[in-house]
Amino acid sequence: MIDNISWLAIYPEIVLLVMACVIALVDLGVSSARRTGTYVLTMLTLTVVAVLQGIYASGGNTFYGWGNMVVSDAMGNWLKCFATVAMMVTLVYGRPYAADRGMLRGGELFTLSMFALLGIFIMISGNNFLVIYLGLELLTLSSYALVALRRDHTTATEAAMKYFVLGAMASGFLLYGLSMLYGATGSLDIGQVFKAVNSGQIRHQVLVFGLVFVVAGLAFKLGVVPFHMWIPDVYQGAPTAVTLVIGGAPKLAAFAITVRLLVDGLLPLAIDWQQMLAVLAIGSLLVGNLAAIMQTNLKRMLAYSTISQMGFVLLGLMSGVIQGNVDATAVENAYSSAMFYVVTYVLTTLAAFGVIMLLAREGFESEEVADLSGLNQRSPLYAAVMSICLFSFAGLPPLVGFYAKLSVLQALVASGQTAHLVLAVFAVMMSLIGAFYYLRVVKVMYFDAPLTATRVSAPLDVRVVLTVNGALVLVLGLLPGGLMALCADAVVRALAT
Repeated sequence: MIDNISWLAIYPEIVLLVMACVIALVDLGVSSARRTGTYVLTMLTLTVVAVLQGIYASGGNTFYGWGNMVVSDAMGNWLKCFATVAMMVTLVYGRPYAADRGMLRGGELFTLSMFALLGIFIMISGNNFLVIYLGLELLTLSSYALVALRRDHTTATEAAMKYFVLGAMASGFLLYGLSMLYGATGSLDIGQVFKAVNSGQIRHQVLVFGLVFVVAGLAFKLGVVPFHMWIPDVYQGAPTAVTLVIGGAPKLAAFAITVRLLVDGLLPLAIDWQQMLAVLAIGSLLVGNLAAIMQTNLKRMLAYSTISQMGFVLLGLMSGVIQGNVDATAVENAYSSAMFYVVTYVLTTLAAFGVIMLLAREGFESEEVADLSGLNQRSPLYAAVMSICLFSFAGLPPLVGFYAKLSVLQALVASGQTAHLVLAVFAVMMSLIGAFYYLRVVKVMYFDAPLTATRVSAPLDVRVVLTVNGALVLVLGLLPGGLMALCADAVVRALAT
């Protein structure tokens, strides 16, 4: 029998699923060119879902449902709340952009985004290999369709094909790795897998073989080297509104399943997977920052920036277990710093792509760095928001990106390991290199002559949300303690169970 706890664990997901189906049907009768009815109903639904997740998260309770296949805990609920807000902001920015490019002939942008968000929820809540994989497939299939939504655009179609082929390969890696772990442990339940691995009765070689494929699949979803090939092409080729759908909220889900699989399920193998993450992090920081220097396309530059930023997330994830010993303080510092980093990265990414979409107009994408020339003379507010985002990505104080990087580096150094100290120094050096391409864009906005005298105009909701978004990047940098404490408490509560 299915008890009340099981229904309670997935109540927000049920609301989201039902309303996504309802909105798909309601949209058939919407005639507005900007799908106003569909948009309003979508925003109301996401607001309700975000409030529900916030209430769940604030309660701090952890409960399992559906035969332990689903978990509702503080970390998962906060990540789902943040992902919902990120999707709402994405749709606010993306609606005018999509309308100008004929992408709102139907309501697919809204309904597919809601199904992608449902996939994110399932991934974050999964406590079973199959549930996590089902959520992953729902997210990726929705994303493939979104990238190809602009049917008359050759570049978008090409990007969708690349994403589909490489995404299928990565899903195969992850599924094969999970099947190996299932064959070795005899269970799909993450808690049971942990017990089986911790018993020490399973051959280490078999576990590591499966682990390699799991880490490869996770690396693709995070977009880290050498599984990063899809990121620059998809970011550049997809319509900017869809680029933000892919580059925003799904990063929270990728972080969540990494913690669920590697920390909750395979912590006894931490010595092995931490070494793999170290190699991935070094490659991502090196390739991401060096390749970004050579980019003239702004979306492609931010794609390589994403690769380097995810390298920092991996540095946080790899410092929780020290020489095979699990220390409560080290675990809290490491995984909470990684969670803080990925949340603040998504917040900053939203504002950066919001400005890019704002500057785009019909027949003009505003994707090149040169397109931002003299932006300060045309619109000081939007130039300031973009500068705040770029400075935050670069890790300059007092912006939130500085404290995100600092928390990860502190977790590394606190471990007392020489290798971790070397990695921290390397990460700082790569950040210094990365500062160049961020500051170059700021220089273009403030010191180059504008290409056009046209004033930047935007709907009221876009202006308000973008201003608040940029302000949060600054305010959370000045007062980071609240969000840091929230991440630490969420991680501690999640791992305690």
